[in-house]
Amino acid sequence: MANKSPDHAPKPGVLGRGTYSEVLRVGEILRKETVGGILLVIAAAAALIWANSPASESYFALRDFRIGYEPWHLELSLGSWAADGLLAVFFFLVGLELKREFVAGDLRSFNKAVVPVAAAFGGVAVPALIYTGVNIFSPETLQGWAIPTATDIAFAVAVLAIVGSHLPSALRIFLLTLAVVDDLLAISIIAVFYSDAIDPIPLLLALIPLAVYTVLAQKYRRFFGLKPAAAWFILLPLGFLVWALVHAGGIHATVAGVLLGFAVPVIRSRASGGPNAGPGLAELFEHRFRPLSAGFAVPVFAFFSAGVAVGGLEGFISAVSDPVALGIILGLVVGKPIGIVGTTWLLTKVTRVNLDPTLKWVDLIGVALLAGIGFTVSLLIADLSFAGDGTTNDHAKVGILTASIAAALLAAIILRARNKRYRVIEAEERVDADDDGVPDVYQQPDAGR
Repeated sequence: MANKSPDHAPKPGVLGRGTYSEVLRVGEILRKETVGGILLVIAAAAALIWANSPASESYFALRDFRIGYEPWHLELSLGSWAADGLLAVFFFLVGLELKREFVAGDLRSFNKAVVPVAAAFGGVAVPALIYTGVNIFSPETLQGWAIPTATDIAFAVAVLAIVGSHLPSALRIFLLTLAVVDDLLAISIIAVFYSDAIDPIPLLLALIPLAVYTVLAQKYRRFFGLKPAAAWFILLPLGFLVWALVHAGGIHATVAGVLLGFAVPVIRSRASGGPNAGPGLAELFEHRFRPLSAGFAVPVFAFFSAGVAVGGLEGFISAVSDPVALGIILGLVVGKPIGIVGTTWLLTKVTRVNLDPTLKWVDLIGVALLAGIGFTVSLLIADLSFAGDGTTNDHAKVGILTASIAAALLAAIILRARNKRYRVIEAEERVDADDDGVPDVYQQPDAGR
């Protein structure tokens, strides 16, 4: 068999196999997210059980317990600290991942980026339109239009782990890329549509520590890479100051996490000693912070946000028949697959490039259903949309939980049925990897990134 370069494998169609380096990187990320997803499910289940138990009052008392420094506008409930503070860690990783994708990942190539990026936009637009259509005659609930637009990659990967799916690398890369772009769209929506009254002074002041943070991270990337404690004692206080000022400025504080992630350099400096000197600072930070995000920040947020008093079968029926919950369920379970698969199909017609011959449209439907698991960010947007209406917020959360479970079950049925085919593709990929020889070496230009 002819020798092939690992980063120039043939791609006969849409959703062809990714580069060898991208396959390795995505595989590592998804393995870490699997543990986080399982913890996420456990935390959400514990919250639901506690919130519907005879001791439910203690759950809500814990969630609403306030702590913090009021003069800095930081006297928040534990639930708010989880949503505004801990999720900033999650969105910091989103910023790191986005920058790595567009600087050094497959998304730096337009041909590779166009399909998942367009599919992500379709997967955001169609659910929003469906929710709006269901709630068109209820202006007070229209503000929740963005709730069904999100994708929870940790929950989705946990489903893959539980059903034992041997999803091909091309579909795994597509799912992760879809979720990352989805997160970028979600944080943009939060920043634009779900911000409080804007106070420009704290926001302008936030630019100062952000600039210092950026300069230090760029100029001393090797130092922070070799000295983990230095990042905690120097960069972390600057990051917290940015977060606090953004929060005081009226923009949701998770936006600060994305900005800080964007500020971290992806590529090593020339002073690091050449291509074999190790990973860049963004990759190192990702290794350090992903366990904190997946193992603590996101599960704690889920614990405080997913706890909703359902009120038995009668209460559940009442909740899911609410146009808010109905719009969310239809948006996630129906709208996501239509938006993602429909956009991808449209691209194949416009570009006259067929789906990769190793895959079928049913495979893409299974992945699109996984993208309908809109748990973490959907819960966050629900809290932002209906903070002043406890009943509507509870119904929205019931809709999110119901839709996520339904999407997970439907995806599991499809992907499990296709597992035999996936095993064949996986075996072929192993053979190709052996033919490729040595693993990919991470080499990119380093200036100004």
